[in-house]
Amino acid sequence: MSDADLHDFPSLFSLKGKVAVVTGGSRGLGLSAASALLQAGASKVFITSRKAKACEEAVAKLNSLPNLQPGAKAISVPADSATIEGIKSLLEQVKKHTDHVDILLANAGATWGEAFDKHSDAAFAKVMDLNVKSVFNTIREFAPLLEKRGTIEDPSRVLITASVAGIGIGTLGKQGTFGYSASKAAVAHLGRNLAIELGPRHVTVNSIAPGWFPTKMSSGLLKMGGGVEAIAKENPLRKLGKPDDIAGIVVFLCSRAGAHVNAETIAIDGGAVWARGELQSKL
Repeated sequence: MSDADLHDFPSLFSLKGKVAVVTGGSRGLGLSAASALLQAGASKVFITSRKAKACEEAVAKLNSLPNLQPGAKAISVPADSATIEGIKSLLEQVKKHTDHVDILLANAGATWGEAFDKHSDAAFAKVMDLNVKSVFNTIREFAPLLEKRGTIEDPSRVLITASVAGIGIGTLGKQGTFGYSASKAAVAHLGRNLAIELGPRHVTVNSIAPGWFPTKMSSGLLKMGGGVEAIAKENPLRKLGKPDDIAGIVVFLCSRAGAHVNAETIAIDGGAVWARGELQSKL
């Protein structure tokens, strides 16, 4: 093959036949990512969150999409990813449908905003437990299924949802997200360690670091920061993130196009993390 030739370019971004698990997939960025995986050709996308009704509603939306592969479907598997018991339950539910997983998106997470002097131990611990420890536990428990079909040429993929708050400075002041920012820095570095550990087992691990997206989780902080339009104007690209922005990077990293990307953290924020003071709340 010459340097100008590309192997089967039409399938470069295809996820045809892949099996994916998305934690925190019932809304927000997780739901956008799940939609992308399914529309890119995945045969099964498991949606999990604590609330069964939310999972069922998300699955109904996904299965009504008009351009899915024949037989492709989203499957509801409600579980509490905050506990090891919940993670083991999730694994057992998934194993009822498949003996392997090609893509694991560890997206479940929580935030907490409170002034430094009042920021409680319980709040800090809750955020760190879900955003870091539970991510590690989920990846560890799913590793045997991820290793099942991973190869040198087509490794299985783990994506961790971090945040630009773990790269730059997060929200300070009366709604300070100290635990959240620390947790997202920690989980991105956890991902780098796991990438080197799992690479020889034919599993890549990368993190995505979204900036401001107008989701339910971020709505309160966006409002306190002056609103969507005001924060968008401070962004170098003069806009906030949209579902397509998450969809594109997720499909890239999970497809053959991203097969040689490992141990990376990719910011999806229009360059805002490098714009002086943009992330730091003026509250």
